[in-house]
Amino acid sequence: MQIVLPPELEALIQYQLDSGKYRTAIEVVLAGVIRLEQEEDIYQGRLQELQQDAQIGWEALQRGELVDGATAMAELRANLRTRYASEA
Repeated sequence: MQIVLPPELEALIQYQLDSGKYRTAIEVVLAGVIRLEQEEDIYQGRLQELQQDAQIGWEALQRGELVDGATAMAELRANLRTRYASEA
């Protein structure tokens, strides 16, 4: 199998070879593929976390435990003022 690369990608591979970090173009491409796999694994893990967070939020909404953004920010500011006032 032969892959034809655009000139920009060929230049990037050559840059990596010239840096001395890699000995062959295959090593450069393999490093890129490994990095892509790692990023996809991270993305999948983060996606699952976000889905869990969304589910927790949905369940809290169903129980009537959520407040609007303005109320939440006001509560946070009040808590911070109280905390810093007690530390002074």
